[in-house]
Amino acid sequence: MALANPHGKEKSLRPLLLHGEELREEAARASTLPSIRMTSRETSDLIMLGIGAFTPLAGFMGRSDWDSVCRECTTSDGVFWPIPITLSATVENAESLKEGQTVALRDAEDEQILGTITVEEKYTIDKLHECTEVFGTTDAEHPGVAKVMAQGDVNLAGPVRVFSEAGFPQQYGDIYLRPAETRRTFMEKGWSTVAALQLRNPMHRSHEYLAKVAIEVCDGVLIHQLLGKLKPGDIPADVRVRAVHELVERYFVKGTCIQAGYPMEMRYAGPREALLHAVFRQNYGCSHLIIGRDHAGVGDYYGPFDSQAVFDEIPDGALEIKPLKVDWTFYCHRCDGMASGRTCPHGAEDRLIVSGTMLRKTLSEGGEIPEHFSRPEVLAILRDHYATTDDQVEVALHRYARG
Repeated sequence: MALANPHGKEKSLRPLLLHGEELREEAARASTLPSIRMTSRETSDLIMLGIGAFTPLAGFMGRSDWDSVCRECTTSDGVFWPIPITLSATVENAESLKEGQTVALRDAEDEQILGTITVEEKYTIDKLHECTEVFGTTDAEHPGVAKVMAQGDVNLAGPVRVFSEAGFPQQYGDIYLRPAETRRTFMEKGWSTVAALQLRNPMHRSHEYLAKVAIEVCDGVLIHQLLGKLKPGDIPADVRVRAVHELVERYFVKGTCIQAGYPMEMRYAGPREALLHAVFRQNYGCSHLIIGRDHAGVGDYYGPFDSQAVFDEIPDGALEIKPLKVDWTFYCHRCDGMASGRTCPHGAEDRLIVSGTMLRKTLSEGGEIPEHFSRPEVLAILRDHYATTDDQVEVALHRYARG
């Protein structure tokens, strides 16, 4: 059997990252062009376009695509796509640009030129409408809503050419893999069915259980970590990478899983983001996406299994990748092992529940976390990182405990 096809009608990867002489010439030209400063989310989206993870998109979306994606989860030409990929600008900056003009794209933090866009369209959007459709809320406390409401008032659309991956390969080395590289690795291993495990936190025992369930039914697992920016309280990527490496080396059969990272920034869009995770994991070559409790959620905005149910609502054939749905997982003392709501008949009193308050108190007093919450090597890395204030420990480990 072959790997899942890349997403889209052409069924082939569409990386937009330039190389060699073409890169040198375009980068030199870009240095003479007017520029737009991107937000961190837009920068990460540009890199995802560059490496082909957002295949088949050719650039940032125009109004018709934005509108269709918000309402119908498809581009205007009928390709399934669940979240708008857009570039914003201030009214003043947008007015200074002409349609057909090529503009340099700068990272907001270090001013590095990361690519160019040929502006085919300038348009305004109803931000509240986008938030309602994508996030299911307009609450400004939702981190994804806050990002949309803070962006510029005009969107710029058009094809992009990408120069750089903003230091991700240098920072993360072999852990940073592009879709063409994971596909090549899977084929070298003889894998055709691969389940992706989405991570934005170090793997606790529930994550480990999910991965091992997938290994039972697929050729292998891609432990796929988010390397882009997170919200305050989430655990930094470098800490997570170390913790996952320790876990994989010590507790998984050799050759059953690959640890990798991708440069996207979380939107915390719950069901819609679960669908986006499926789209680009298909581009990475995965046949399945593990969907557990509260996938891509935040706070109480989504039900614990809304991100599973949404896959039953999309049209047949919209995606080749399939969800691997797993119920709430936990350690059961009476079962004497990891279990889920579908396999364990016992009550809450027998299940290991770890709260942020309990973790804070235990760590601050030098006590021991319950042994079945996570592997000791993972907890040691977390203790080293969060040997700071009690408040930081409470916030970070509360997020970790929620998965």
